[in-house]
Amino acid sequence: MVTPFTHSPNRAFVPSRNLTPTKFAAATKNTGKMDRFIPNRSASNLDMASFGAESENFSTASPAKEYRKQLAASLGTEPSARVLAFRQKAPAPPAGHVAGSASLYSANGAPRAARKAPRAIPQHPERILDAPELLDDYYLNLLDWGSSNTLAVALGQSVYLWSASSGTCEELLRADEGEYVSSVAWAADGRHVAVGLSGSVVQAARPLRALRGHAARVGALSWNGHTLSTGSRDTTVRCHDVRARESTTAVLRGHAQEVCGLRWSPNGAQLASGGNDNALAARAAAPAPAHRLTAHRAAVKALAWCPFQANLLASGGGTADASIKFWNTHTGALVNSIDTGSQVCSLAWNRHEREIASSHGFSQNQISVYKYPTMAKVAELTGHTSRVLHLAASPDGTTLCSAAADETLRFWRCFGGEAEAGEGAGARAPAKAFGAASKAMLRSVNVR
Repeated sequence: MVTPFTHSPNRAFVPSRNLTPTKFAAATKNTGKMDRFIPNRSASNLDMASFGAESENFSTASPAKEYRKQLAASLGTEPSARVLAFRQKAPAPPAGHVAGSASLYSANGAPRAARKAPRAIPQHPERILDAPELLDDYYLNLLDWGSSNTLAVALGQSVYLWSASSGTCEELLRADEGEYVSSVAWAADGRHVAVGLSGSVVQAARPLRALRGHAARVGALSWNGHTLSTGSRDTTVRCHDVRARESTTAVLRGHAQEVCGLRWSPNGAQLASGGNDNALAARAAAPAPAHRLTAHRAAVKALAWCPFQANLLASGGGTADASIKFWNTHTGALVNSIDTGSQVCSLAWNRHEREIASSHGFSQNQISVYKYPTMAKVAELTGHTSRVLHLAASPDGTTLCSAAADETLRFWRCFGGEAEAGEGAGARAPAKAFGAASKAMLRSVNVR
């Protein structure tokens, strides 16, 4: 007979239930190998355990029974009833029953706000003005609309001011013989206008003074407070403080060919310039360009800073490029680019909606309005018979004036509509001036 603590090769090792793990390890230390451990259940009453598991009074069965009772009560059925059964209609809830989700669905039952209807954009101009001798030159900037609601337009050797409020027109200045006007730009105060000439001189007002320094024609101008920046065919950008006797405060280089686009950002922190070298430069107020962007494949003239998102600049390329590109000027990253299919001559943002308008050259000579940032086309305005070289927005931001090589100016109310209602009577006053012309009949007026 084998004792409980001895090992036999022919029998399993059956330790006593009082054998602790320490004693078990000591008992098996000298066995040479570990045998299977077979517990001794001789002290267990299996019949009693089986009876207790099947008994309704056994403690482990009580939670399941209680759960079935609560489930039946919540469903309004008897414990033995079928949950899913075919009936003609749903059973009525018991009296006093309140659905737990009733408040949730009733909260979502409030009437929804009606979806805003698409904004109607008139397809015809409100007014047409003749503009004889408007130069058909892609690299010039011959149109600007000042905050005093006066339009400045360069025609040949002369600059004319047309009042949108009164409809009166006057000649501001005439260039010397052999010269022509190559650019115009209003200051923010609406009382000073800068005029660039083909002879490299920039004049202010009637003229108040002449700003010199360039060696070729000045085709791009942009104001930033008392600072006037000028871009020239001599490839440089010069910054002038018009209050100082020695006006030149900085000479910016970075283009290899003529500078044809120039725009200060609305906050005055950055200056963007585009050139005939297909390059775009975005500068902070420093001599060196912060970013030189070369994604365009043609001259970059059309520039427009976004009015509702800082550091967002839109640029348009010439015929070989035909694209509108959007840049993050803080990082220099290209945000988006779309192919328009034709030369991009000018860009203008809508201050009331997230939209941008572009004017184009061959072959449709159209003005396109896009939704930003999806760039879904909202409208396409046609009527010009030659490329639309320039765009200028009215002071209230509701009307665009386009100047084309067909020697006409056209006024489009493509940025007006519902957005105008929140601008106040003062902002609507300039728009009412255009209402003097019948919307049903276009009136042609000679600017000269």
